[in-house]
Amino acid sequence: MADVDESGDTFVKQQDHRKPMSTGLKVNCPIHIKDAIQYALDIGYHFVVTQITHPSYSRDLIKKQFRGQLGRSDRVLKGNEWGRLVVAELTRTINVDSDIDHIRLHNEALLEQELGFAYHLGVPAIQIYLKQRRNINLARILYEKILSWYTLSIWLTIPMVHPSNYSKICEENEKEDSWDWWNDFRTLCRYEKRIGLVLELPDVKHIPSTDIIDRWLGEPVKALIINTNLFVTNTHLKPVLPKIVQDVIQRFMAIDVQYIIKSDEKGDVSVFNKYLSFLGRKLYNPGENDSVYRGMEDYLQNPLQPLSDHLDSNIYEVFEKDQIKYTTYQNAIQKALQNVPEEIETPVLMVVGPGRGPLVQASLNVSHIIHRPIKIYAVEKNPFACNTLLDRLENDWNTNVVLVNEDMRVYNPPEKADIIISELLGSFGDNELSPECLDGAQRFLKEDGISIPVSYTSYIAPIQSTKIYNEIHSNRPADKTILSCFETPYVVHMVNFYQIDEPKPLFTFVHPNWKKPIINKRFKRLKFRAKLNCLLTGFIGYFDTVLHSDVILSTNPMNHTPNMASWFPIHFPLPEPMFVKGGETIEIAFWRSESKDKVWYEWCVESPRKSNIVNPNGRSNFITKIC
Repeated sequence: MADVDESGDTFVKQQDHRKPMSTGLKVNCPIHIKDAIQYALDIGYHFVVTQITHPSYSRDLIKKQFRGQLGRSDRVLKGNEWGRLVVAELTRTINVDSDIDHIRLHNEALLEQELGFAYHLGVPAIQIYLKQRRNINLARILYEKILSWYTLSIWLTIPMVHPSNYSKICEENEKEDSWDWWNDFRTLCRYEKRIGLVLELPDVKHIPSTDIIDRWLGEPVKALIINTNLFVTNTHLKPVLPKIVQDVIQRFMAIDVQYIIKSDEKGDVSVFNKYLSFLGRKLYNPGENDSVYRGMEDYLQNPLQPLSDHLDSNIYEVFEKDQIKYTTYQNAIQKALQNVPEEIETPVLMVVGPGRGPLVQASLNVSHIIHRPIKIYAVEKNPFACNTLLDRLENDWNTNVVLVNEDMRVYNPPEKADIIISELLGSFGDNELSPECLDGAQRFLKEDGISIPVSYTSYIAPIQSTKIYNEIHSNRPADKTILSCFETPYVVHMVNFYQIDEPKPLFTFVHPNWKKPIINKRFKRLKFRAKLNCLLTGFIGYFDTVLHSDVILSTNPMNHTPNMASWFPIHFPLPEPMFVKGGETIEIAFWRSESKDKVWYEWCVESPRKSNIVNPNGRSNFITKIC
């Protein structure tokens, strides 16, 4: 099957480079809903958005007595069709926040009736338009229903840009921000995850700034409404979207939103769905690691503790897939080995924590490349990883590799090393106790010896993500309190989030560290600035490391190592989200604390409002030093 692109040329579908575009069609009060749905499906749409009540039916609000039909019979569709194919749009004129009692009460009865009917039909979502900023009574009613009806899902619909921003009659101080409408509503409902967001795209002249779109990308956006009047006709008389609108759609592809085509005129609407299908192929540009990340978006993982726990084979296998990381390590090893004086005939390398041996192999590769013999000690405490290392020693490597099944902190080597090499870095650089491990291992490094890595620095930035906030709420283990869940850092491949400001450096560690005494406690204050009104839900952490000389690995978005798949960011939650006004300063305090047997982080917000100190004394989360 071939489609036509914007130039009028035909192309063959390339399934490997296609972004699925789930599209719905807005249908206004069809006479026969079954026929309307079938038509939409036949021309490629996946669902319809329509009213479940109909103007031709009377609306009887007398309680406990049924007079006349409310809407279509549920028998016109099968149960699974209502549940898959119909998003129910409630009557737009309903206003339950009127100050006039009889109007409010009448509209409450209407809303109760429509919500009940939608629940009876089993539709997957109910679409409600917000028409004003004050919606406190609407929020109360919907929140009550959500807590009572577990399958209920609400799509709040608002314009991406509030019309007052481009109204000729609105003064500057009268302009409103649609995001504030949304934030007020979801705050009243305690950030309930079953309340999603539908954004209606503005016309081309009023597409918002990158900053505003970034903020929307940190929200639970379920769909974008695209009015057909946004389309223009190209030279081949085909409807296409202007480049600026395409750019917006491409940004939202990252969070897998759906698209709703809305047409104010009658005509062939199949062309718009075909175009969106084409657009999914045109705009989708998967990264080299897209297949590695797929299915892990916004998924909470507990950071590894390789010092106290033995990593399993699957984890090692995931590590080893990242060839960029190991190629970079190999470059660092080569530069370091070339800096070892020539009078040392056979330099000694100690790979501490080698796992299944990728850094040992990288060292042997360098020896072969530069034609210089080396001797390698592979010091690994995990006996099961040592089983693999022993097999590689017997079948892949030569006798210049010495396998040692001991903890690097207590191992007493027969000779000093010219180079020690490790990959003990975690998502925050030091969160897998690399400082403690390498400080313990440096006693068998020559005083003029080289450490790989030489140093590493953590970075942190404030973020907005109710998706992650709700994930923490929803995934509480039976043996943990909600507070302890929010006092725990998580490793997350974050997608549905808004980074409020750029990352700033936090803690730095240097190796070897010959200072006495060695202190790995840290404390620092950092200040950030919010460009827009936002909701502070926590912090995202990155790191970079200097392996040797100018060889660097980084997870910091400012200088991320291209195509490196290792090390998702780390997330430090706040137990309670904090509203921050645009222009306000966010000041945070961060600690790396330790005792004889553990290391932990503590954090808090000092401004614009003070929060409690999170995870005091490591009460909810810590990294154990004991094997």
